[in-house]
Amino acid sequence: MSTAATALSFREVLAIGPVRRLWIAQIVSIFGDFLAIFAVIGVVTFNLHGTPNQVSMILVSFLLPLAFISPLAGVFVDRWNLKITMITSDLIRGVLVLVLVWARDLNTIYAVFFAMSCVSAFFMPAQSVALRTIVPAAGLMAANALMSQAMQGMQIISPAIAGLLVQWFGPNSCFIFDGFSFFFSATLVFTVAIHREPSASAKASGILSSMGQGMKFILTHPAISYVVISMTAGMFAIRCFGALLSIYVRDILASQASLFGTLNSLIGIGMIAGSQTMPRLAKKVTKNHLVTYGLAGMGVAVLFTAAFSTVVTTALSMLGLGFFAAFIMISAQTLVQQETPREMLGRVSSSLMSLLTFSQVVAMFVAGPVAQSAGIRNLYYGSAVLLLLIATIGLRQLRKPAQTPAIDTAAGA
Repeated sequence: MSTAATALSFREVLAIGPVRRLWIAQIVSIFGDFLAIFAVIGVVTFNLHGTPNQVSMILVSFLLPLAFISPLAGVFVDRWNLKITMITSDLIRGVLVLVLVWARDLNTIYAVFFAMSCVSAFFMPAQSVALRTIVPAAGLMAANALMSQAMQGMQIISPAIAGLLVQWFGPNSCFIFDGFSFFFSATLVFTVAIHREPSASAKASGILSSMGQGMKFILTHPAISYVVISMTAGMFAIRCFGALLSIYVRDILASQASLFGTLNSLIGIGMIAGSQTMPRLAKKVTKNHLVTYGLAGMGVAVLFTAAFSTVVTTALSMLGLGFFAAFIMISAQTLVQQETPREMLGRVSSSLMSLLTFSQVVAMFVAGPVAQSAGIRNLYYGSAVLLLLIATIGLRQLRKPAQTPAIDTAAGA
């Protein structure tokens, strides 16, 4: 019987106690993160009248460590106790975010985001391995969709709440709640039983050798390599678009922080709709095809944003952007968890994170200067063209008979 035929539903996955507790921890922690991020971006954009480069640097400071530290972090995640790694990461990040309460300049904000990212480089692969450990293989698609829905659900409500908190109590209220959310997450993780023996192969190999094993697996696995290459190029294009959305709202739509928050909420609504659709589509469509269709759909959404530049068309585009983004993220995460040997999952997950983040970091450095010299709408046109070009190449590759066995194997995983 195929995996698709025995796939667990959302309700069946949530009936697993440890999964439910990790899911709740994810909801609270991500809600706090979004409060802090929107508070910082809103203050820099609308209060300090930051330039595109200054706004981009907020995300660069967070993404840069993920690009370069993640492969090293994955080696240690495969060697260390998962629960202790996750709890320690939460506690450290909870302390770091509280530093923003006293931050008064951009350099301090950049430094805090950089330090938090260094710690997150350990937490993210540890959480992925933990999910693989406590969820049956038939429930991975639903479990990843639930985690994605938790993220996007918080993205829907947090912008409005962040705006109200900043207006009523100041941005420090958002940072204090984010600190609490990390401590709450650590408490829930403490209650979860995670049984995973550290990887013997990771211990036996040197650190540099172990780092190379994760990257080699990604680049040589037929199904995973296709998805990762497509995602990396696509992430570059979409990050060029998303990094300066607040500037687009201010300069092109001539609006305020409230619209910026609403547009981000619409992306979240779209992703929840997409993640609800995913388990059904995965029974009929391969994960590689879902990634390709997701790239094409996102390209069309960005193109509409640039071409019409009205509030209504931008809002509809954000819904579409989120809907098709779910195709990419959930398919890729599930494929990696299913196809990767358990003892290598930390290294493979962190290497994947490194590749995707590196492409975003490059996009951050490109987006600001291009937007200032060529205009933000031209930057958006370029992002749309790149997404559609990647999708077109991907569809042509998937039609080749030689690739059929690898794709079928991935779909049945």
